[in-house]
Amino acid sequence: MLKVGIMGSSGFAGEELIKILFRHPEVKITALAAKIEKIHVSKMYPWAKVMLDLDCFDMSADDVGKISDVVFLALPHKVSMDFAPALLKKGKKVIDLSADFRIKDKAVYEKWYEIKHECPDYLKKAVYGLPELYRKEIKTADLIANPGCYPTSIILGCGPLLKNKMVDTNYIICDSKSGVSGAGRTPTQALMFTEIAVNSFRPYKVNFHRHMPEIDQELSNLADAKIGVNFTPHLVPMERGILSTIYLKLNKKLNTKEALNIYKDFYKGEYFVRVLEEGVLPDTKNVARSNFCDIGMQIFPEKSLAVVMTAIDNLVKGASGQAVQNMNIMYGFSEKLGL
Repeated sequence: MLKVGIMGSSGFAGEELIKILFRHPEVKITALAAKIEKIHVSKMYPWAKVMLDLDCFDMSADDVGKISDVVFLALPHKVSMDFAPALLKKGKKVIDLSADFRIKDKAVYEKWYEIKHECPDYLKKAVYGLPELYRKEIKTADLIANPGCYPTSIILGCGPLLKNKMVDTNYIICDSKSGVSGAGRTPTQALMFTEIAVNSFRPYKVNFHRHMPEIDQELSNLADAKIGVNFTPHLVPMERGILSTIYLKLNKKLNTKEALNIYKDFYKGEYFVRVLEEGVLPDTKNVARSNFCDIGMQIFPEKSLAVVMTAIDNLVKGASGQAVQNMNIMYGFSEKLGL
């Protein structure tokens, strides 16, 4: 049995990890840590009563490492870098759900996250944990930089056309809508029920979201060209889910059927990516609480325009589910286990 620790167990991603890993047949959760007073997991999450007998409390990386083989860091940005090195030095594998190891360029990270990176040597060692693109590297990795939720939806949506060099890389517009859980569990006025419930639908951080450099980095790698996307996220009044609509200027003649065949070929064998049939478009309700990414599209040949739409659950394929998918790859389990 693989022994698993979760640091950051009190957040939405931490809770989702507990749910997924509890039903995983090859692992045992041995440590739950969070910056809180000691509390039994069933008091923190009543749904866990009689299912899991563990206390959650403020544990050091050393303490978690002593009783874990692999540790998930479901911690805020700027915090994971304080814990990952200590765990790695003890020979533990680390799957980090924050942005601390996603961006390879230290200066870019420091610009967007406004803090000095304390362990830049690990930026090059970390593997970007998008299995559909980096499965081979994930298999032998010790440190996984689990992708962000918006980047997952956008990179999977852009990948096939960019890789096949069918897109004008100067014209990529990403319009994404996310459920409120994507903002985390920390209470703020902007996330109060009365602020986000019925009749509230708003954009935020227009073309200045911290996920932009991550998106640019990975799309540039795919296209073998420098890319800077235009990205506008929106908050919608629902618990979870992301729907991204991506506008791509085509440099080759293509119709919808041909484009769908390119996507089906690119994602052949990828269980968690579902390319929809012509005329069928993604809906967040069809991926809720699952690790699937649904992709649909419409090509407008007269405008040389591809409109690609993706739907994911931001807490599963956009966070904890993808983290477990990465763990499965690292340890040679079936990728579907627990998912």
